[in-house]
Amino acid sequence: MLAAASLLTGAAPASAAPVTDCSQWGTTELRGGEYLYQQNEWNSEAEQCVSVDPDTGAWSVTKSSFSLPTNGAPATYPSSYKGCHWGACTSDSGLPLRVDELGSVRTDWSTTQVDSGAYNVSMDIWFNSAPVTDDQPDGTEVMIWMNHRGGVQPIGSRTATVQLDGRTWDVWTGPGASGWKVISYVLQGGATELAGFDVKGLIDDGVGRGSIDPSHYLIDAEAGFEIWQGGQGLGMNGFSFEASTGSGSGGQDTQAPTVPVGVAVTGTTDSSVSLSWTPATDDTAVSGYDVYRDGVKAGSTSSASFTDTGLAASSSHRYTVRARDAAGNTSAASAEVPATTAAGGGGTAGALKAQYKNNDSSPGDNQIRPGLQLVNTGTTAVDLSEVTLRYWFSGESGTASYGTSCDYAVIGCGSVTHRVAAAGSRPGADHYLEVGFTGGSLAAGASTGELQLRLNKADWSAFDETDDYSRAANTAFADASKAGVYINGALVSGTAP
Repeated sequence: MLAAASLLTGAAPASAAPVTDCSQWGTTELRGGEYLYQQNEWNSEAEQCVSVDPDTGAWSVTKSSFSLPTNGAPATYPSSYKGCHWGACTSDSGLPLRVDELGSVRTDWSTTQVDSGAYNVSMDIWFNSAPVTDDQPDGTEVMIWMNHRGGVQPIGSRTATVQLDGRTWDVWTGPGASGWKVISYVLQGGATELAGFDVKGLIDDGVGRGSIDPSHYLIDAEAGFEIWQGGQGLGMNGFSFEASTGSGSGGQDTQAPTVPVGVAVTGTTDSSVSLSWTPATDDTAVSGYDVYRDGVKAGSTSSASFTDTGLAASSSHRYTVRARDAAGNTSAASAEVPATTAAGGGGTAGALKAQYKNNDSSPGDNQIRPGLQLVNTGTTAVDLSEVTLRYWFSGESGTASYGTSCDYAVIGCGSVTHRVAAAGSRPGADHYLEVGFTGGSLAAGASTGELQLRLNKADWSAFDETDDYSRAANTAFADASKAGVYINGALVSGTAP
């Protein structure tokens, strides 16, 4: 199986139009060629389509209906990578690096997942005895399974369980299809993102088990989804992978900078947000800062200020900042600061709002039934395939798995997607119902019409909706300030808890 991990670091201002790719082996340069997106449909000829943002590196699967048995190889591995992959090298990757010279390897990795199909959410790190190879690497393939569904499992068998960076992982080992070494780390319970995860600790564990040769080179990393069945709606929101040399002993710098403080919004326009903060300190020197917008890296800077550009008018965002030093040590995230861009002066595809009505008079039963509709208040049409709505709620006790349904939609339930995703611990919410659209266009001044939606816990235990963030008492449609409208993952209307 082909798999690996991508390194998406500093972002340029959003300017290039999204790229649609429906080819089997298509590639798209990301962030000036430092990274590469690959369709990588290596075990099927069914049509797979993706929408790729070359500037941010984000992408999503817009068409995928694979149907392969899960006891064999996957159909495809759409993914992004950095480094040298089968001889194709990205620019300025900083790879290869020898394993026994690695000092710090960390990742921030955020995805959108769906509640149907059979797939894994996997990062691959490839090792080779020489710095570059044009062929199958002769070293180890390390797979990091952040999540999976549909009964798929790694190559080989489970041989151990280990605690790494505060998380519990099952370790699987076994030979790959061509006989190469494979070691897989499967996160118990799964997740949709890994923030600041210490990959070096995982690599060290593989070396200690004899699975990784310390004299070999880390030559490239990829991240994406191996898909056996379904796949539509899966997406990469953001991914960073930073590696640096140093043994971690004998005086090597292993101390992270202090957390940036005083992060503040210094100005906004209808398409940008400017930030500043108090410079961090370090035992050697701070080499730069990474700025995150809504949990996804928006860019990097060497100074204590940053301007995030290419945003939608009247859009709300949340920012954090991390400091890093030359050895690759990274601080924890700063306190979060909210920002909203100014209103635009003309028609914009971001001029959207959600409306809500309460279809459930009983806040203590075993279902939540929000009525939602999307209204285009702008002067230009909106591509619905780029839009999602989020209704925030609290699941309280009971199972963490949910079922969702569309009971009625003016545009047809077949045109509506729906899923529940975890949101961490927030006021009035630990999950959200995300509603999307398979396609179509919403004309200026038009509405989607009513969407009657329903969700339940897998064990059908009761909810307590009285303090849910997005719930309101109105039984006729009204503007929903606490239901978020997103375009390509960026909040453009409403608020999040």
